[in-house]
Amino acid sequence: QGANGGPSGDLYIQFNINNNTEFKREKASLYKTVELDLYTAVLGGDVRVKTLTGEVKLKVKAGTQNGTQQKLRGQGFPKYKKDNEKGDLLVTFQIQTPENLSDKQRELFEQLKELS
Repeated sequence: QGANGGPSGDLYIQFNINNNTEFKREKASLYKTVELDLYTAVLGGDVRVKTLTGEVKLKVKAGTQNGTQQKLRGQGFPKYKKDNEKGDLLVTFQIQTPENLSDKQRELFEQLKELS
């Protein structure tokens, strides 16, 4: 209703949704960055990854590079107007370089460098 008996106008509503999760969303796909220690990246192993519905164990291949992505099919956001269909969760590995090496660790890295 318009003010002082004036004509009715339009009402505009703006929504601002803050993402306070560890996921980034693009349509039905979710993206997540997982920190991976250097040893698991080099040698391979398992890492636990949180999804919308819980945790899953993800196998990491030996020699995984920084920025490598793995797709978890069906672990994304529900698809609009499609019952029981979900997008994918894309996990990007961010490899953490060890800091403050002990003398022994530094010596072992030097030996590895010489072998390369």
